Amino acid sequence: MSVLLSVNVGKAAPIEHSDQPATGIDKRPVEGPVRLSAPEQGSGVAGDDVCDLRHHGGPDQAVYAFAWEDLTAWSERIERRVEPGIFGENLTTVGVDVTGAVIGERWRVGGALLEVSTPRIPCRTFADFLGERGWIRRFTQEARPGAYLRVIEPGEVRAGDTVEIVHRPGHGVDIGTVFRALTTEPELLPKLLDVEELGREAREKARKRTSGQGEPVSERLTDAD
Repeated sequence: MSVLLSVNVGKAAPIEHSDQPATGIDKRPVEGPVRLSAPEQGSGVAGDDVCDLRHHGGPDQAVYAFAWEDLTAWSERIERRVEPGIFGENLTTVGVDVTGAVIGERWRVGGALLEVSTPRIPCRTFADFLGERGWIRRFTQEARPGAYLRVIEPGEVRAGDTVEIVHRPGHGVDIGTVFRALTTEPELLPKLLDVEELGREAREKARKRTSGQGEPVSERLTDAD
């Protein structure tokens, strides 16, 4: 059975040695129901702070989901204990193939209907928060980025709710494919151009890079990231 292990929210707080003055990436599990809604900006999760509105939040990034199975795999690699919310995810899932989720796939979770929109691309704030050397490169190479979700129907969710896939588009372009296309495998970019459900920013990046107007993230990664 696919379920929510936890629902996580974060309050704005500074990160030591970070250029970002405040961030809500440090998310913690909460008890009881949490309302999900479709925001014009900011988080779609009640009580969750989004500080960098330029790069995070909004309709295409209303809710962020990450698989507990992937978190525990990282625990072995980085040799530290992980808890739900440590990657800044709002929903920690169990039994959900988040990397294999097809763009436009819809999940019924509690009283909400969610739609898979785009993968998470790692940023400096994420690296600063975890304090792991070479984190952006390592996370990118692993290619299990978690999924951002739109809120199609607002509603309340809570730990223990089932995650039911109620619709899956036939184009087959999943979170893992989009992530690799935008980072390490630019030859996949043409696959993204006709995926109408893909987040606007990701589609625009794909369009620019296929026309030679941008560079893949992989070319900007260094060991210092």
